Amino acid sequence: MQWADFLANEAATHSLSPEQTAAFVERLKTENSGKSEAKLASELNIGAAAFKKRMTEVYDKFAQSYPELANSESRGKLEKLRACLTAKYNGGQYTQPTIKEIHQNIPPAVPFEKFVGRETELQNLHSSLQTSQQVAIVAVAGMGGVGKTELATQYTKQHLQKYQGGVCWLSAQGIDVGIQILRFAQLKFKLIAPDDWELADRLRYCWQNWQQGEVLLVFDDVTDYKTQVQPYLPPESPRFKVLLTTRLGFDRTLPQLSLGVLKPLAAMKLLKSLVDRERLKSEPWVAREICKFLGYLPLALELVGRYLDTMPDLSLETLRKRLEKKRLEHEAIAKAKPLMRYEYGVAEAFALSWEQLDEKAQGLGCWLSLYALADIPFPVKAIEDDDEQEFWEKAIADLRKLHLIQWQSKGIYRLHPLIRQFFQMKLDKSSNADEVKTAFVAQMVELARTISQQPNREDILNLTLAIPHIAEVATHLSEYLSDEDLIRPFTGLGWFYQDQGLYQQAEPWLRQGVKITENRLGLEHPDVATSLNNLAALHKSTGRYSEAEPLYKQALELTKRLLGDDHPIVATSLNNLAELYRYTARYSEAEPLYLQALELRQRLLGDNHLDLTNSLNNLALLYGSTKRYSEAELLFQQALKLKKHLLGDNHPDVAINLNNLAALYKSTGRYTEAEPLFQQALALKKRLLGDNHPDVAANLDNLATLYQSTGRYSEAEPLHLQALVLRKRLLGDNHPDVATSLNNLAGLYCYTGRFSEGKPLFEQALAICEGTLGVGHPDTIMVRGNYARFLKEPYP
Repeated sequence: MQWADFLANEAATHSLSPEQTAAFVERLKTENSGKSEAKLASELNIGAAAFKKRMTEVYDKFAQSYPELANSESRGKLEKLRACLTAKYNGGQYTQPTIKEIHQNIPPAVPFEKFVGRETELQNLHSSLQTSQQVAIVAVAGMGGVGKTELATQYTKQHLQKYQGGVCWLSAQGIDVGIQILRFAQLKFKLIAPDDWELADRLRYCWQNWQQGEVLLVFDDVTDYKTQVQPYLPPESPRFKVLLTTRLGFDRTLPQLSLGVLKPLAAMKLLKSLVDRERLKSEPWVAREICKFLGYLPLALELVGRYLDTMPDLSLETLRKRLEKKRLEHEAIAKAKPLMRYEYGVAEAFALSWEQLDEKAQGLGCWLSLYALADIPFPVKAIEDDDEQEFWEKAIADLRKLHLIQWQSKGIYRLHPLIRQFFQMKLDKSSNADEVKTAFVAQMVELARTISQQPNREDILNLTLAIPHIAEVATHLSEYLSDEDLIRPFTGLGWFYQDQGLYQQAEPWLRQGVKITENRLGLEHPDVATSLNNLAALHKSTGRYSEAEPLYKQALELTKRLLGDDHPIVATSLNNLAELYRYTARYSEAEPLYLQALELRQRLLGDNHLDLTNSLNNLALLYGSTKRYSEAELLFQQALKLKKHLLGDNHPDVAINLNNLAALYKSTGRYTEAEPLFQQALALKKRLLGDNHPDVAANLDNLATLYQSTGRYSEAEPLHLQALVLRKRLLGDNHPDVATSLNNLAGLYCYTGRFSEGKPLFEQALAICEGTLGVGHPDTIMVRGNYARFLKEPYP
């Protein structure tokens, strides 16, 4: 017997818990004799104090067999325990169970130290088997390759001494289970029932004469409880325990231990037990990525670990790339290794479950594999046709029963990464793969169509689950997008992130939208102009005006060339470019473009169109910036009235107009008229967009500046601070809007005589403006002027 196996037996004999056993085996390994407790604790992924506590408990249990441990110091206890065990191992004192032989036919197990991450499951399994007052039947259930059989094997090895009546291991996929029981009873206990008896009578005879003590029956790989287990159960007696391993999910009448994949740390520990540690340390990030790619599935991790061990010159990065390319067909996970007890590769293991599905469930699995590796919304209850609803309910139930999909919450499911690959592989080999993918893409496009340029909070909440799946289409299934729908996923994803101020997430999608439309549709296509406009708008939002301008111009020229001068989309392009000029204080260039856009929209769309309100509002902003207040007020009021008429009172666009009109009143000293409008706009934005939105930050800042202008400094300061924190979190530290907040807060501090607090804020604001907007931008000039006035003030 190997030393590690001897230690595992000693742990079971002395009733160590799984946690105590892990510490005991690690401490007593020959190669660990010189290592510190802290080092061993780190290898077990526990703290040094926890390791010390477990070893103290181990010494207490072994003191019952070796009294000399009781009065020893901590270090002395370790040496005395090692000496006692070594003598027992080498000197013939070691014998198998002291009272009587425990009969068993347990298959070989991996060394205990290579069985990681299942301590809690082992403990729960033992508790479940021991608490019943009748025949205890517990099923270990889970997907193929998750380690159900290995868990059962480790459990029987570690708790062998508990079952003095023997452990009988039965393969549900082998010969008749009843015959296996009779053979065990004959071989181990010499129990031979007459041949002319019926099988049930012969089994009854065995049960009645079975050796005394608790008995554990293990039914491995059960696929049909009614035929493989139920007819062979022993009589109702608390001494009989029954353990099943199965891919199936039974109903709640049968206690079940659901076995999932390993935790990331346990997965890495398993890989470390199979691959040279130094090799993993040289590429730690890649090792973690491989574990993640494999979905932390024990079978896949063991296959990859053994494969790497046979190829010492293969880098982990090379293997990772090959796995991503060939996936389940790569030899590292395609076939079981000769020395493994498990006979299947990963795809073969999943195929055993696939073959039990009917065509409907197989089709659903293939359909679900097209979704991203994220929560999948599949609300069957939303299907109106009752027969179709029942059809899908049955398919989902079949997949869940075999642990091929994971139920997350009502109507929400998830696929394991490797099962998803398996289903995709099956779909690609089917005759209708293109038809299924086209239908799936069309469904995601319809979802993308529902994303507006300014989604409100409810829209964002409703769309959040769909976003990764729309992104999956844009990334991996764009070839199935029609020319008409090509831009939809990219635009929708860009708008979803952009309106939340998540510009870094938005930009790649909008850039891809430009690239994919140009590549497929050519440079002369309206959707190319649309994608250019979208990307330019993002650059404008982030203060990158020099990058936005050529894109806006290119889009305008292309739109005119393709659609002519008299088209609503041309009006939109004119308006977009004018907005950029207004932002950069090029008012004389902006005004004629605004007027052209307004005239076009009135003529082409009429006086009751939402685009018209946009033109009225933007022209009013321009007039306000050039101190033409009476003209601006009239346009703001027209735009607000029309927006309320078209959109109702509860819409983000209405809040924008309320805020703009309030800002005009503030600029002209009409504070009592401005304040309620600012407050209405802020309340509306919070209600519709939530508290964490760039527009909310802007409204907070605007209301704060009003309070500041009216000398209500104690009310202004917390609002300025909220706006600054929110903008930094959403926009980053170097955004023009952050500079606005810094400037406003610095001004407040100066007004209240807190010069030492205001100066660094002015300096930060000025640095941001000069870096993002340029030294000649109006905002930069304004901040520089404020700072100059501050410098003339006396300060400590």
